[in-house]
Amino acid sequence: MNYLNNEYDIIVVGAGHAGCEAAIACAKLGAKVLFATLNIDNIALMPCNPAVGGPAKSTLVREIDALGGVMGEVTDATYIQMKVLNSSKGPAVRALRAQSDKKEYMTYMRNIIESNSNINLRQACISGIIVENGRITGAVDEFGIEYKCRAIVLTTGTSLNGRIFVGLKDYPAGRLGEAPALGLSESLNRHGIITKKLKTGTPPRVDSRTIDYSKMIIQPGDEVITHFSFKPNRPIRKQVPCYLTRTNELTHEIIKANLDKSPMYQGLIKGVGPRYCPSIEDKIVRFSENPSHHIFIEPEGLGTYEVYIQGFSSSLPADVQVKMLRTLPGLENAHVIKPAYAVEYDYVPAIQTTHSLMSKNVQGLFFGGQINGTSGYEEAAAQGLIAGINAFNYISGREMLELSRSSSYLGTLIDDLVTKDIDEPYRMLTSRSEYRLLLRQDNADERLTEIGYRIGLVDDAQYRIYQNKQQAIANEMERIKEAKISPSDENNAILAKYSESIDRGVKAAELLKRPNITYKTLKELECAPADLSDDVCEQVEILVKYDGYLKRQEFQVEQSSKLEKYIIPENLDYSKIEHISTETKQKLAKIRPKDLAQASRIGGVKPADISVLMVMLK
Repeated sequence: MNYLNNEYDIIVVGAGHAGCEAAIACAKLGAKVLFATLNIDNIALMPCNPAVGGPAKSTLVREIDALGGVMGEVTDATYIQMKVLNSSKGPAVRALRAQSDKKEYMTYMRNIIESNSNINLRQACISGIIVENGRITGAVDEFGIEYKCRAIVLTTGTSLNGRIFVGLKDYPAGRLGEAPALGLSESLNRHGIITKKLKTGTPPRVDSRTIDYSKMIIQPGDEVITHFSFKPNRPIRKQVPCYLTRTNELTHEIIKANLDKSPMYQGLIKGVGPRYCPSIEDKIVRFSENPSHHIFIEPEGLGTYEVYIQGFSSSLPADVQVKMLRTLPGLENAHVIKPAYAVEYDYVPAIQTTHSLMSKNVQGLFFGGQINGTSGYEEAAAQGLIAGINAFNYISGREMLELSRSSSYLGTLIDDLVTKDIDEPYRMLTSRSEYRLLLRQDNADERLTEIGYRIGLVDDAQYRIYQNKQQAIANEMERIKEAKISPSDENNAILAKYSESIDRGVKAAELLKRPNITYKTLKELECAPADLSDDVCEQVEILVKYDGYLKRQEFQVEQSSKLEKYIIPENLDYSKIEHISTETKQKLAKIRPKDLAQASRIGGVKPADISVLMVMLK
């Protein structure tokens, strides 16, 4: 490409977590990328919680890694705490969570970006797209400079016409201390793309030296470290603790007395906020029967005194925030470094895109992250990766990558976005997947590495590691079906610590089905190879213990896949179909589902409607 003439294959707009995955994926696949951002010093910034993972989100990070993305690798290299949540519960809800060093994360990610010669960074505000004959041909920035390209990936986060609120004061900004992105929303509107408003917020940051941690409950990391990435050579780093405190009656009184100063309660903010991450004032009002709420104190990094007050998001005035904070045990003398704020911004409802995340209106225009109506770094990175892969597929004439709900949380996330008319920030939850026992964080490599390798993002070394692991699992599954444990006094003495004794020879697989028997027990009984890796042990144990449940979900997948075979023509005129309601016709015409399976997931579409469509398609 001719950089002197500002010619590129793909332009990625926005350098948050979605943009980083998109730009790196495109560049690794061989495209020449212009990576445009409002401030290149804020690449991969964590503007909210300095953490990665958690319920459902950890599965997304593992899936990103299995496909060849980088979030898992960067998190493993820069964590300051690792913790497995729900470790005592079933495998479908276990979740790894990392507290990250904010600055180290950004530096590591930027090094990956700058070491790739296919990526050209540019600090610029892209203010418009250029479209010819329904296809992307370029973009223009705030100075009127034009850039030619064949595809654009928009990952603008909260920047589009962003407006920050602190109390009743507001001003244009995408994030505190940053300018908003102006002009792009209007450009999208001119090309038939609808934008709407959403709201999000972030808590205050406090100086750690002004906190009395002795009044709080310590929250340490795990002694045995688990990692996100399936790649080798993952570091073991020194961990630092988080802490827990709680709101109280006085906190709630101050909040209630100042609701008249809240822009949300005064109607100044029109956008809907995230249901699963509400502001502290919203919690107090909505859950008035609750006398107290958990507040987590989380370090932002090893090289800073700045700490994040998790659970204390607010848009109340800065002076009121200080009063609220100082009612919390341990924060009586807290010095606020940055106030909490709310931000309202434009987003593009994703029903206007296909499962490839490409616009239905403009060929070659892709969307990823908060611009699609989601919240969370992990959701953003996952979409950015898919949008980047498909932007490359588009310019290369390849088939689009569209993951199914049964293959991944990533497929579930995108299907929800393009099928359901989202009117509040979407967050990935385990409950959103009907196949969550099949789609666990521990088996993401088994589900997606083959796809990542075929695309070209997973290299030979990582692919060999994956193959060796799968072979080790298969070998061990065969071995434990035949290996027997004798009813000796020595063996029964070991079993007595965990379960009932045995009075006959029992195969290892049969014994492993017992609730309290694990691979640790089998190794004590000398009925498991001592050098068998923890990853392989975990997989085999889950496959044995949950065999019946897994087969049941596989049957559900098989039944659902029958509807996927009924492909709906893109130009189908729903208004002419008889025996379904006008409301249903309007919903089908708005979403334009690709098959009967997707049509069945549209809110308000009834089983009888699907039957009518099936007869028509037959």
